Parts: sequence; structure tokens; C-alpha cells
Amino acid sequence: MSNMRLVRYRVEKYKSVMDSGWIDCDDVTTLVGVNEAGKSNLLLALWKLNPAKGGEIVFSDDMPVKLFSELRNAEKKPQFIHAIFEITSEFVLEKISELSGFCPDSVRTVSISRDYDGVRFVSFPDAKAYDKLPVSETVTLLQKELSVTTELDEMGKTEEGIKSEAIEKINTALKIVEGKDYISNSDATSLYDVFDDIHGKVMQTSKIRPVLIQLKEYFSEMKSGFERPNPSLIEEVREIVFSNMPKFVYYSNYGNLDSEIYLPHVIDNQKRTDLTGIAEAKARTLRVLFEYVNLDPKEILEMGRDAQGRLDGNGNQIEPPSEKEIQQRAEKKKERDVLLQSASTKLTRDFREWWNQGNYNFDFRADGKHFRIWVSDDVRPERIVLENRSTGLQWFMSFYLVFLVESEEAHAGAILLLDEAGLSLHPLAQKDLSLFFSNLAKTNQIVNTTHSPFLIDINHVERAKVVFVDKDGYTVVSNDLRAAESRLKTNSVYAVHAALGLSVSDILLQGCRLVIVEGPSDQYYFNAIKLFLICKKLIEPKQEIIFVPSGGVKAVGSLASLLSAKNDLPSVILDSDKSGRDFKDKLCRNLYASEPHKILEIFDFNKVLDSEVEDIIPFHLLQRPIDRIFNNIELDFSEVYNPKTPIIPQLEKFAGDNAISLPNGYKVELARQFKQILQNQMDKYDDDTVIYRWKTIFDSLLQQ
Repeated sequence: MSNMRLVRYRVEKYKSVMDSGWIDCDDVTTLVGVNEAGKSNLLLALWKLNPAKGGEIVFSDDMPVKLFSELRNAEKKPQFIHAIFEITSEFVLEKISELSGFCPDSVRTVSISRDYDGVRFVSFPDAKAYDKLPVSETVTLLQKELSVTTELDEMGKTEEGIKSEAIEKINTALKIVEGKDYISNSDATSLYDVFDDIHGKVMQTSKIRPVLIQLKEYFSEMKSGFERPNPSLIEEVREIVFSNMPKFVYYSNYGNLDSEIYLPHVIDNQKRTDLTGIAEAKARTLRVLFEYVNLDPKEILEMGRDAQGRLDGNGNQIEPPSEKEIQQRAEKKKERDVLLQSASTKLTRDFREWWNQGNYNFDFRADGKHFRIWVSDDVRPERIVLENRSTGLQWFMSFYLVFLVESEEAHAGAILLLDEAGLSLHPLAQKDLSLFFSNLAKTNQIVNTTHSPFLIDINHVERAKVVFVDKDGYTVVSNDLRAAESRLKTNSVYAVHAALGLSVSDILLQGCRLVIVEGPSDQYYFNAIKLFLICKKLIEPKQEIIFVPSGGVKAVGSLASLLSAKNDLPSVILDSDKSGRDFKDKLCRNLYASEPHKILEIFDFNKVLDSEVEDIIPFHLLQRPIDRIFNNIELDFSEVYNPKTPIIPQLEKFAGDNAISLPNGYKVELARQFKQILQNQMDKYDDDTVIYRWKTIFDSLLQQ
């Protein structure tokens, strides 16, 4: 993996995109939307931030047509791509920290953008010089040291007068901050000046001088905090960032393998640098195929050469081959057959680990200058050339080779941008491709585009972002998969619903156990908990558990009727607020009269009145996402949080009391970040009380 991980990015003033909004990125991020929504442009802009190959910026092509005449002569061209990275290498963090004077946590997040002139800009948003500091900590420290110093004794004539000097200095410092709420830059300088004349070594027996030196160091650090430049202004820091920034690799042509390959062309194409489009993609796939199975096309060609005898200068035979030469060539061809069979076995074995649509056997054969790939399987044991097998098999095999090999070598640590991958695959094969992405993401982050619901992992719905065209005709992106429903046509709504687990065809294919929850945030929480419990081997569901958000408690009944099969009603989990309790009573009287046990209420598991799903999540797993909401104020929500009452009303009251507008969909964002945090702590999270509560909920679902 790279030393830097892409956290989010934003595209502005690029082709069909005026402002995409921030696009949160996971190990795999899927941009889903209809054709012509602008999905490809979101990949192309990101690619041009740091392309592994190609990716030239062409102002006349890349700038939105509407703005071209206005900006083409502008002295300062706009920045079209902005990306936020997290530095994951502790070594890199320590190096930047050492150069800049900021602690590692302050330089962990780095922002990189690029303008149409190709200039890259770097900043560290968390590494800020102090603007102002709350006065309370400083006052508390000064008062404490004043109290301590008053009780201390001077150590002989050497320290005569130091006690009164120390008390005077501390009192002077207290007067500087007296009546103030915040310490300014000038205040910090004045405070430092008070203690600046403390010199000399500390006597081994001295008790007062160490107090003064400690205060001097405290105010020296404070003064530096106001004056410290952003690390991005340090050239060596910038060089470290750029050298560790991952490359972006963009693919839209995947180069299906042909069944018959002319070896001289393969050898020739490996030397060429002028190939483009499909020709380049095919040449790349062939190069990777031979590399992967440890074959050299030159060697295969040479080993298959017939005995020639003695030739003249024009290549005409003047003497037939000897028996020895004929025997040597026959041995070479036999050796070639063994080599090809060994390579066939390797590909057959490895490919079966990734492809679940059949047990395929690959057979490489060479005849003169031709190299052929034959395929057979359990259903059709006769050998058939690859070209006559399904397009999906051809595509997946080519895709498998390119990304498995290149991600380990040329693309090591790169971020892969895959445009409309796998469209020729059957829906079940597309699900295999989704699994392939998850495995590939262990070494390479992936951002892919699709309009197929089958390429969206229902266990990681938060990875999907909907792409649509706004009222002005520009491309925008949203984490809210329902954001575009009013503007999208039926086929797009289907894709979005499938991403939410609402696809009936998907459910029938899976044979799933359905659980209706009130909203997408609940879906994120329960999916995260499900994966955690499965990973810990605390539950072993025989069917896939799909959490289906209803879009509000009032829609639960209608959705339950729609998704019920053969009188088998789905399970339901409701909040324990008033609307949840009232609707539970209604369902139990009507639709669920014969199966009331299928309706679970959050109160049943935490005994907190009016509780919601957030109240079965421990606060420390939500604290970081909550702190991000309130990062512009000095107050800390954790100081007022009461664990005995529901958290959401507390959050909303805290926001109101501090004149903060909570962003739309903030509950979904909290849930999405919780899932990421829990996933990162999968191996070490061990709160037995919380885990027992989660397991109890899932045991209740699995027993229904």
C-alpha cells in the first residue's frame, strides 16, 4: 500500500462538473449513475492530480465550455481537483513533524490540489498556528505555580530574593490575562517576555528556579504556536509529500485477450510506444499474460522453430537439416509443450480462486508462430478456443491478469480508477467482480464507476455515491443514495434502490434474510455490527442478512408488505422514540398480529427510554465523528454528554445552544464514519458489555 491514503476529493470547473461536492473515499468507492451523468469526468479529474502515465491537462478540452472564454486568458487559472489524504506511514509523519515542529497528529492530514497550469498546492489543514487560545488552562497553571512557590523555601544565599522575584513574575503574568477569555498573539509574547530573563543552570537543590524555567518553556511553546508557519511552506516537507503521493491509474479500455495470438506481433508490440486505445490495451494484457505465467514469447517462438538445415544469404535452403538437428528441434518443441502445460496449470489454479461461475481449465498451445488459448469446464469438457467462450469470461480473465499482476508491480501502491468495469459480465459475475475489488483493495484503493446495481456491495453501501445532473445541467455527487430520485429516470432509481438492498431480483438471487430499519444510518450501523460479529465468529448466519432502510417509520408497513414472500414477513427494528413505539403497536395490531416477535425495539436491548440506534453504540466510537461536526467551536460535547439519555437530542440541543446548523444527513455521516472506525478496530475492540448487547440483537434476529 501507499504511504498516503485518499480520504476524499472534490472536482470543480472541469468538463461537466462545476462543483461535485466532497466525495468520501473508502478502500473501494463506487460512483453510480446513468450514462451521461458525468461519472467518467470525476475519474479523469482525479487521474490528472498525479497520473502514473498520460493525464495531460488540456485547458480547451477540460474547462467547462461555459467558462472557457471567461478564463482562457486569466493570469491565474482555477484549481480543478482537490484531494485530502491521510499519511499512513509513521516514518513519513515523524519526518514531517521533525521538520515543521508540529506534532504528528497535526500533519497526518494533507490537502493537495492542482490548477490548469499544472501547479500543485499543498496544505496541512490541522497544522494551524494559534489564532487565539482559551485562557482557562494558563490561569489554572499560573495559580497552581503561585500556590506552590509561596510554600517553597530559598536554598541559601545563592537563591536570595528568587522567591519574591518568582511570585512577582507569576502575578505579572496573571495580570496580563486578567479578565480575558482568550490569549492573543501579543499576549503570548508578553507572557514569554516576563520569564525570558531566567538564565543559568538549576541548582541541584533548588526548588523555585525549576518552576520559573518550566513556565518559561510553557510560554515559549505558546509563543512559537502563534508564529509557527504551516508545514507546506517548508520546501523539504513539500518534496516529502509529493514523493509519497500515490499515482493514479485510469482504465477505460480493458483489452480482452484473443484466442489466437500471432507471436511475432506480440514481440513487436512489446517494443512499440505509439499504440493507443484498444490496441494498447490488448498489448498490455498480452504482456501481462506472458509475464504472469513465466513465459517469454521470444523463447516460445524460438522453441517452436522447425529444423532448417543450411541456408544461403537469401534464406533459401541449400542443404536439408541433419537428423541431429531434427532431433534437437523435436526436443525443444517437447520442452515447449511441457512449459506451456505448466503455465496452463498455474493460470487454471489461480483463476479458480477468483472466478465462481465455473471451474475452468486453460490450455496453452503453440503451433509455429501461433499461440492459442483453449478453455474447457465441468459442463463442457471439450476444449473450445477462448474467443468462442462468453464475453464475460474473456473480460474477467483479461481484467484479472492486468490488475493482479500490475497492481503488484507497475501499479504498486497506486490508486486505480476503473471506468465502467465489467459491463459485459452477467449479474452474478459482476458480484464476483465486486469481491475481486475488495481483495484488490488490500493493496490498491479503487474508485470505479458503474450504472449496474450488481457492482455495489450491499454489505458496504456507504462505499456507493450517486452521481446525477443538477437543475443547471452540471454533474454532482451525493453520499445520500436517494438524493437524485426526483431527477432520475426509472432505470437509475432501480440502480440506487439496489444499492440500498431494495432490489427484489438481488434478494431472490441471494436467498436473504431481510430486516427493515428506519433509515440509511441504521443500515450502516447494523451492517458494521454484523460484519464485526461474523469476523469475531460470534454469529454464523446461514443466509445473508440484508438491512433495508424504509425511509421513515411510516413506510415500514408498506415496505414489509412489498418484501414479504409466502407469508414470511421480514423482521423489523424500530427506534424507541414515541413515533417508533406508536408504530410498533399499529403493526402488532395489523400486519404483524400473528408474528409480533419479529418487531424489535431498541429499548429492549439498552433499557433507555426514547432511545435510537445510536444509543447502542458506545460514545467513544462516535466521539471522533461528532468532534468533526463541532470542530469550529472551543467547547467539547463530551463534557456535557450524558450516557443515561439518548444522544441525538443531546447533539441537537448542543448544536442549537452554540448556534451551529447541523448539516443535512449528519446522522448518516456519523454512521458511515462509525463503520469505518469499527472496521479499523476489528481485531482489537473488546468491550464485552457492548459486544454482548450487539450479539443479543443478532441472536434475536437469527432465531426468528
